[in-house]
Amino acid sequence: MKSFNTKTIALSNQKGGVGKTTSAVNIAAFLAITETPTLLIDMDPQANASIGVGVDSQSKNKSIYDVLINKKNINDCIRKTEIEYLDIIPSSSNLAGAEIELVSMFTRESILKEALKNVYGKYKYIIIDSPPSLGLLTVNIFTAVDSLIIPIQCEYYALEGLSQLLNTVRLIQNNLNKKLEIEGVLITMYDSRLNLSNQVVNEVKQYFGEKVYKTLIHRNVKLSESPSFGKPIMLYDASSTGSQNYMNLVSEILNLNG
Repeated sequence: MKSFNTKTIALSNQKGGVGKTTSAVNIAAFLAITETPTLLIDMDPQANASIGVGVDSQSKNKSIYDVLINKKNINDCIRKTEIEYLDIIPSSSNLAGAEIELVSMFTRESILKEALKNVYGKYKYIIIDSPPSLGLLTVNIFTAVDSLIIPIQCEYYALEGLSQLLNTVRLIQNNLNKKLEIEGVLITMYDSRLNLSNQVVNEVKQYFGEKVYKTLIHRNVKLSESPSFGKPIMLYDASSTGSQNYMNLVSEILNLNG
């Protein structure tokens, strides 16, 4: 079996409603469509990424909670999706209490990092959907990953809270994960007809410069419908603007990663 030099990327923004989960699901799905072995890990207690690829987070099957809290082997928690090269470790509602359970654990910040060692080489990319907070689950993620994609929506106060996120990144870089970097900044819910959208794009580019992806994710009805059908956008409506956007984004990510 081929062994890969695995790259682990988390999507993170402690602000909700920025297209974080939609982006995690569709980046993972489009990577898989290119026959790139990809693992999606749902670390958000809301389990929307699991639902978004048609996996029932309420089932009795093992979840990422079992890896973090019950010390189960991560390989026993991996499930197939309907996309050939895409596997998932689902979330569960138990994860909501994991923040408290992690507090008393030894090397609590590094539990995910240690667990992932058992899947390195098996996948080319591991994509993690983070919870919309900066608690111990997110600290575990930042300690374990190579890089972050930060989604920012084209709305008022788009940059609000980002300084807190970037401070957390710096703390992790200084203390727990020196190699952590910003992979890219993704602009979501873009509407070219609105002045506000263009203002946000300009602000974000001033703030992050070359880190901002050229691909913009446009506001798209099909994108918001697809999760309720348990399908990534390319299986729900391959010809939609949202599908084209994420296909272009994944091409950009693959090009930047050589």
